[in-house]
Amino acid sequence: MSPDELVYLGVLVASIPVGFLFRYLSPAGKQGAALLLGLLITVGLCHVHALHSLVTVIGTWIIIKSSWRRAPALSLSWTFLYLLFFRLVTWFNLPPPTPFANAVQLILTLKMVSLANEVHSFYVNNMSKNPTLGALTREPSLYDIMSYSYCYVGIMTGPFFCFKTYSDWLSQPKPLSLPGWEPCLQRLKLVPAYGALFLVVNAYFPLPYVRTDEFLDQNFFYRFFYMVAVFFVFRMRFYAAWCGAEAGCISAGLGCYPEKALSKPGGGPTVDYRADPSAEEKYDFKSIQNIDCYNTDFCVKVRHGMRYWNMTVQWWLHHYIYANAPFKSYTLRAGWTMLISAYWHGLHAGYYLSFMTIPLCIAAESAMEASVRSKLGPYGQNIFDWIHWFLKMRAYDYMCMGFVLLKASDTIYYWSSIYFIMHIIAVCCILVGRALKGGKREGMRREREQKTEGEKLENMKEKTGEKTD
Repeated sequence: MSPDELVYLGVLVASIPVGFLFRYLSPAGKQGAALLLGLLITVGLCHVHALHSLVTVIGTWIIIKSSWRRAPALSLSWTFLYLLFFRLVTWFNLPPPTPFANAVQLILTLKMVSLANEVHSFYVNNMSKNPTLGALTREPSLYDIMSYSYCYVGIMTGPFFCFKTYSDWLSQPKPLSLPGWEPCLQRLKLVPAYGALFLVVNAYFPLPYVRTDEFLDQNFFYRFFYMVAVFFVFRMRFYAAWCGAEAGCISAGLGCYPEKALSKPGGGPTVDYRADPSAEEKYDFKSIQNIDCYNTDFCVKVRHGMRYWNMTVQWWLHHYIYANAPFKSYTLRAGWTMLISAYWHGLHAGYYLSFMTIPLCIAAESAMEASVRSKLGPYGQNIFDWIHWFLKMRAYDYMCMGFVLLKASDTIYYWSSIYFIMHIIAVCCILVGRALKGGKREGMRREREQKTEGEKLENMKEKTGEKTD
């Protein structure tokens, strides 16, 4: 492990026992202590580069105070333009930011855009007779914004959480009565395995070897398998880190809501449900869940794989980027979202090569589903799904190489060593889909027919008194 990774690990490990101590604090004490600890972490690891985050916060506060109506658009423009400056500071003869400063800046960008949207919703709700679920009850002060921005929980590793989730955490009436140790240990139980697998496989399949001329002397199957191993290492690293980050949230009680509130990662409750003090309630931490390890590995589709990976960020992208995309087509909206996601991650060409391959893979699987899978019986569809899953995993293996190699030359060097095989497969699937007269319209028509048939069946069951799912 690198020195930076050891520091991240230390912060994650320390945040878990510290979180349990926060349950004993009053709302005001919790807010102040979380801010102070977050500032100590930020300044201690980022040094002078912590000023970048401060400028971002103050700029967002000024935007919100100046025009709440335009705050969502202006905050997105402000934070993303500042990200560009942040990454090009060396052009202005300023010292390059540390990786820790970059991590803080990434999470902070998400928070500031979300905060501006929440404040906008607050004012809209005050003028509306139908208030939005989960809306703020007041406009946050500068102290509130600073406290939210520098809250120690997930300050470098995530997960992202909105201001409403943060304010709910501060105002929890009985934090000591909320579940803690059991869900925390449940989330941590596989972390040692993830960490061990990361260290072992990374030792046998080091990434720098891909950049060597000797790598090309290996046979095709070895070169192809190498990306499988690299993506496995990549997954194990983030599985361990994100599960640890979630455990830090759980220990502090952040994101704890009744199960009946039907919370979503990143967004919090989707149902206006309040716990009954006289009844025994079940709670969960869905609102801060950032990874679903099982479904990441075993879901069938490329589009579904994104839902289970970095889940709180996916929620942010869906609500603030995808929903406002300047396109109507699903594929184009997905492409736009992936482009913004690549920009958020950084300026390295490998990010863009990887993320912009996703819409191609989505178009390929949509074409094959409409032209092939929809015409198969249950057994045939089962076989199709297994093949689909295998290709989905290889697609993510393939795209991961751009994400970790970063440079366009290194990414193209590796992809060319395996003859751009996943790009070719994706294009062939699209062509086959069109040749078989599949495509989006046919798929949508069949989906509507299946939905209509399902509704008819449910209506018939209701009429006959049969129980439906």
